[in-house]
Amino acid sequence: MNAATHHVLPAVSVIMPVLDEERHLRNSVRHILEQDYAGELEVVIALGPSTDRTDEIAAELVREDPRVHTVPNPTGRTPAALNAAIKASRHPVVVRVDGHGMLSADYIKTAVRLLEETGAANVGGIMHAEGENDWERAVAAAMTSKIGVGNAAFHTGGAAAPADTVYLGVFRREVLEQQGGYNEEFIRAQDWELNYRIREAGGLIWFSPELRVSYRPRPSVRALAKQYKDYGRWRRVVTRYHQGSVNLRYLAAPAAVVAIAAGVVGAAVTPLALVVPGGYLAAIALGSLPAGKGLSAAARLQIPVALATMHMSWGFGFLTSPRSLARRVIASRRPAVRAAADA
Repeated sequence: MNAATHHVLPAVSVIMPVLDEERHLRNSVRHILEQDYAGELEVVIALGPSTDRTDEIAAELVREDPRVHTVPNPTGRTPAALNAAIKASRHPVVVRVDGHGMLSADYIKTAVRLLEETGAANVGGIMHAEGENDWERAVAAAMTSKIGVGNAAFHTGGAAAPADTVYLGVFRREVLEQQGGYNEEFIRAQDWELNYRIREAGGLIWFSPELRVSYRPRPSVRALAKQYKDYGRWRRVVTRYHQGSVNLRYLAAPAAVVAIAAGVVGAAVTPLALVVPGGYLAAIALGSLPAGKGLSAAARLQIPVALATMHMSWGFGFLTSPRSLARRVIASRRPAVRAAADA
């Protein structure tokens, strides 16, 4: 790359909300610092109240590389961390990365090119789940299969196209500042809410399979269940916040929970009621076969457990999401802000 090209590349700020990430933080930051990108780069880590060695590791990273900085996030909430990191950062392109996400080597270079080519306000790509043991590989297989997550492009891939939302995101700073950053009432689904405001203001959200982030799945059934219960709970908030956003994919898991519960209870009256729970178990067992291709036997055997955990937890979270949570979030609704030239 010649010097002229180097000078026109925009400087990039990478923001990371971090909480209890001692296992992956160093590797995640390494993937950022080793990017194939000739422009200026900084990393701003927003530190929540971790109970492990995350803060110690972050301090080591700051000492080792002047491009790494930290800011406090005493609430531990992801949207608050993101806003704090945005405020502390300074460059015109802002890349969001989680503490357990690993950027592909050309991620930033590709994202900057896509911002220029498409004129998008935000670009994002594939959340590529990769495990480090048999359970995590099983979860990764479940998360990247259509039987696990439906037709979500950022999980399963697809053609480059405009999107409602994208995984993580690479933003133009002026767009983030224009919209006032993330709505901190959205403990989950804050990406969706911000992208919704960006789209309302006329901005383009662009999905591209060229962008790829390796993601480390939750390390236990319990952790996976909590993750997906929270996903379902906040998806219900989103459907109440924006009624036009619901579709059949979001209703599949709640419907399965209700049908399976009815079948189990109904079995006290007639064994025929077990047809639905039995059919569900057969479906996830069969669906796990193509998902587990190339994995060890131990990992393949755990894919149905991962699928059931994801489906049932998501559905339960959706069904039990309190209206009071949605009312509080709706009360905090921020109107989309158009640029002065469009106002």
